[in-house]
Amino acid sequence: MARSGLRGSRIGAGPRGENERGPSVARSAVTFWCAIGHSTSPVFAASADIPTTWDCRDCHRPAGLDRDNPPAPTPTIPFRTHLAYVRERRSDADAEAILAEALTKLRAAA
Repeated sequence: MARSGLRGSRIGAGPRGENERGPSVARSAVTFWCAIGHSTSPVFAASADIPTTWDCRDCHRPAGLDRDNPPAPTPTIPFRTHLAYVRERRSDADAEAILAEALTKLRAAA
C-alpha cells in the first residue's frame, strides 16, 4: 500500500530538470517601490526591457524604480451604478417619456 516512490508525480512524467525543458534563461530581479514603502521584486529575463512602473502587489498603487521618488498614486474614480450612468445621459423628462411609452405598450399587449 505504500507507493511513496510515485508520490507527487504522475506516471510517464519523465525526468525533471534542464534535460527535458532546455537551459534556463538568465534572469534578474528588479525591485520597485510604491509611495507607501512596499517593495515588489518581479523577475525579468536579463534581455527584457524593464518597465519604469509596476503595480504594487500589496496596495495596487503604482511603484517605481527609485525608492526615494516613487510615482504618485493615480486618482481613483468612485464606483457608479448603471443608474448613475443613465441619469448622466438622460434627463427626467426623457425618463418620463420612455416610461410612458413602455407602459402604453404593456397595456396594449394585455
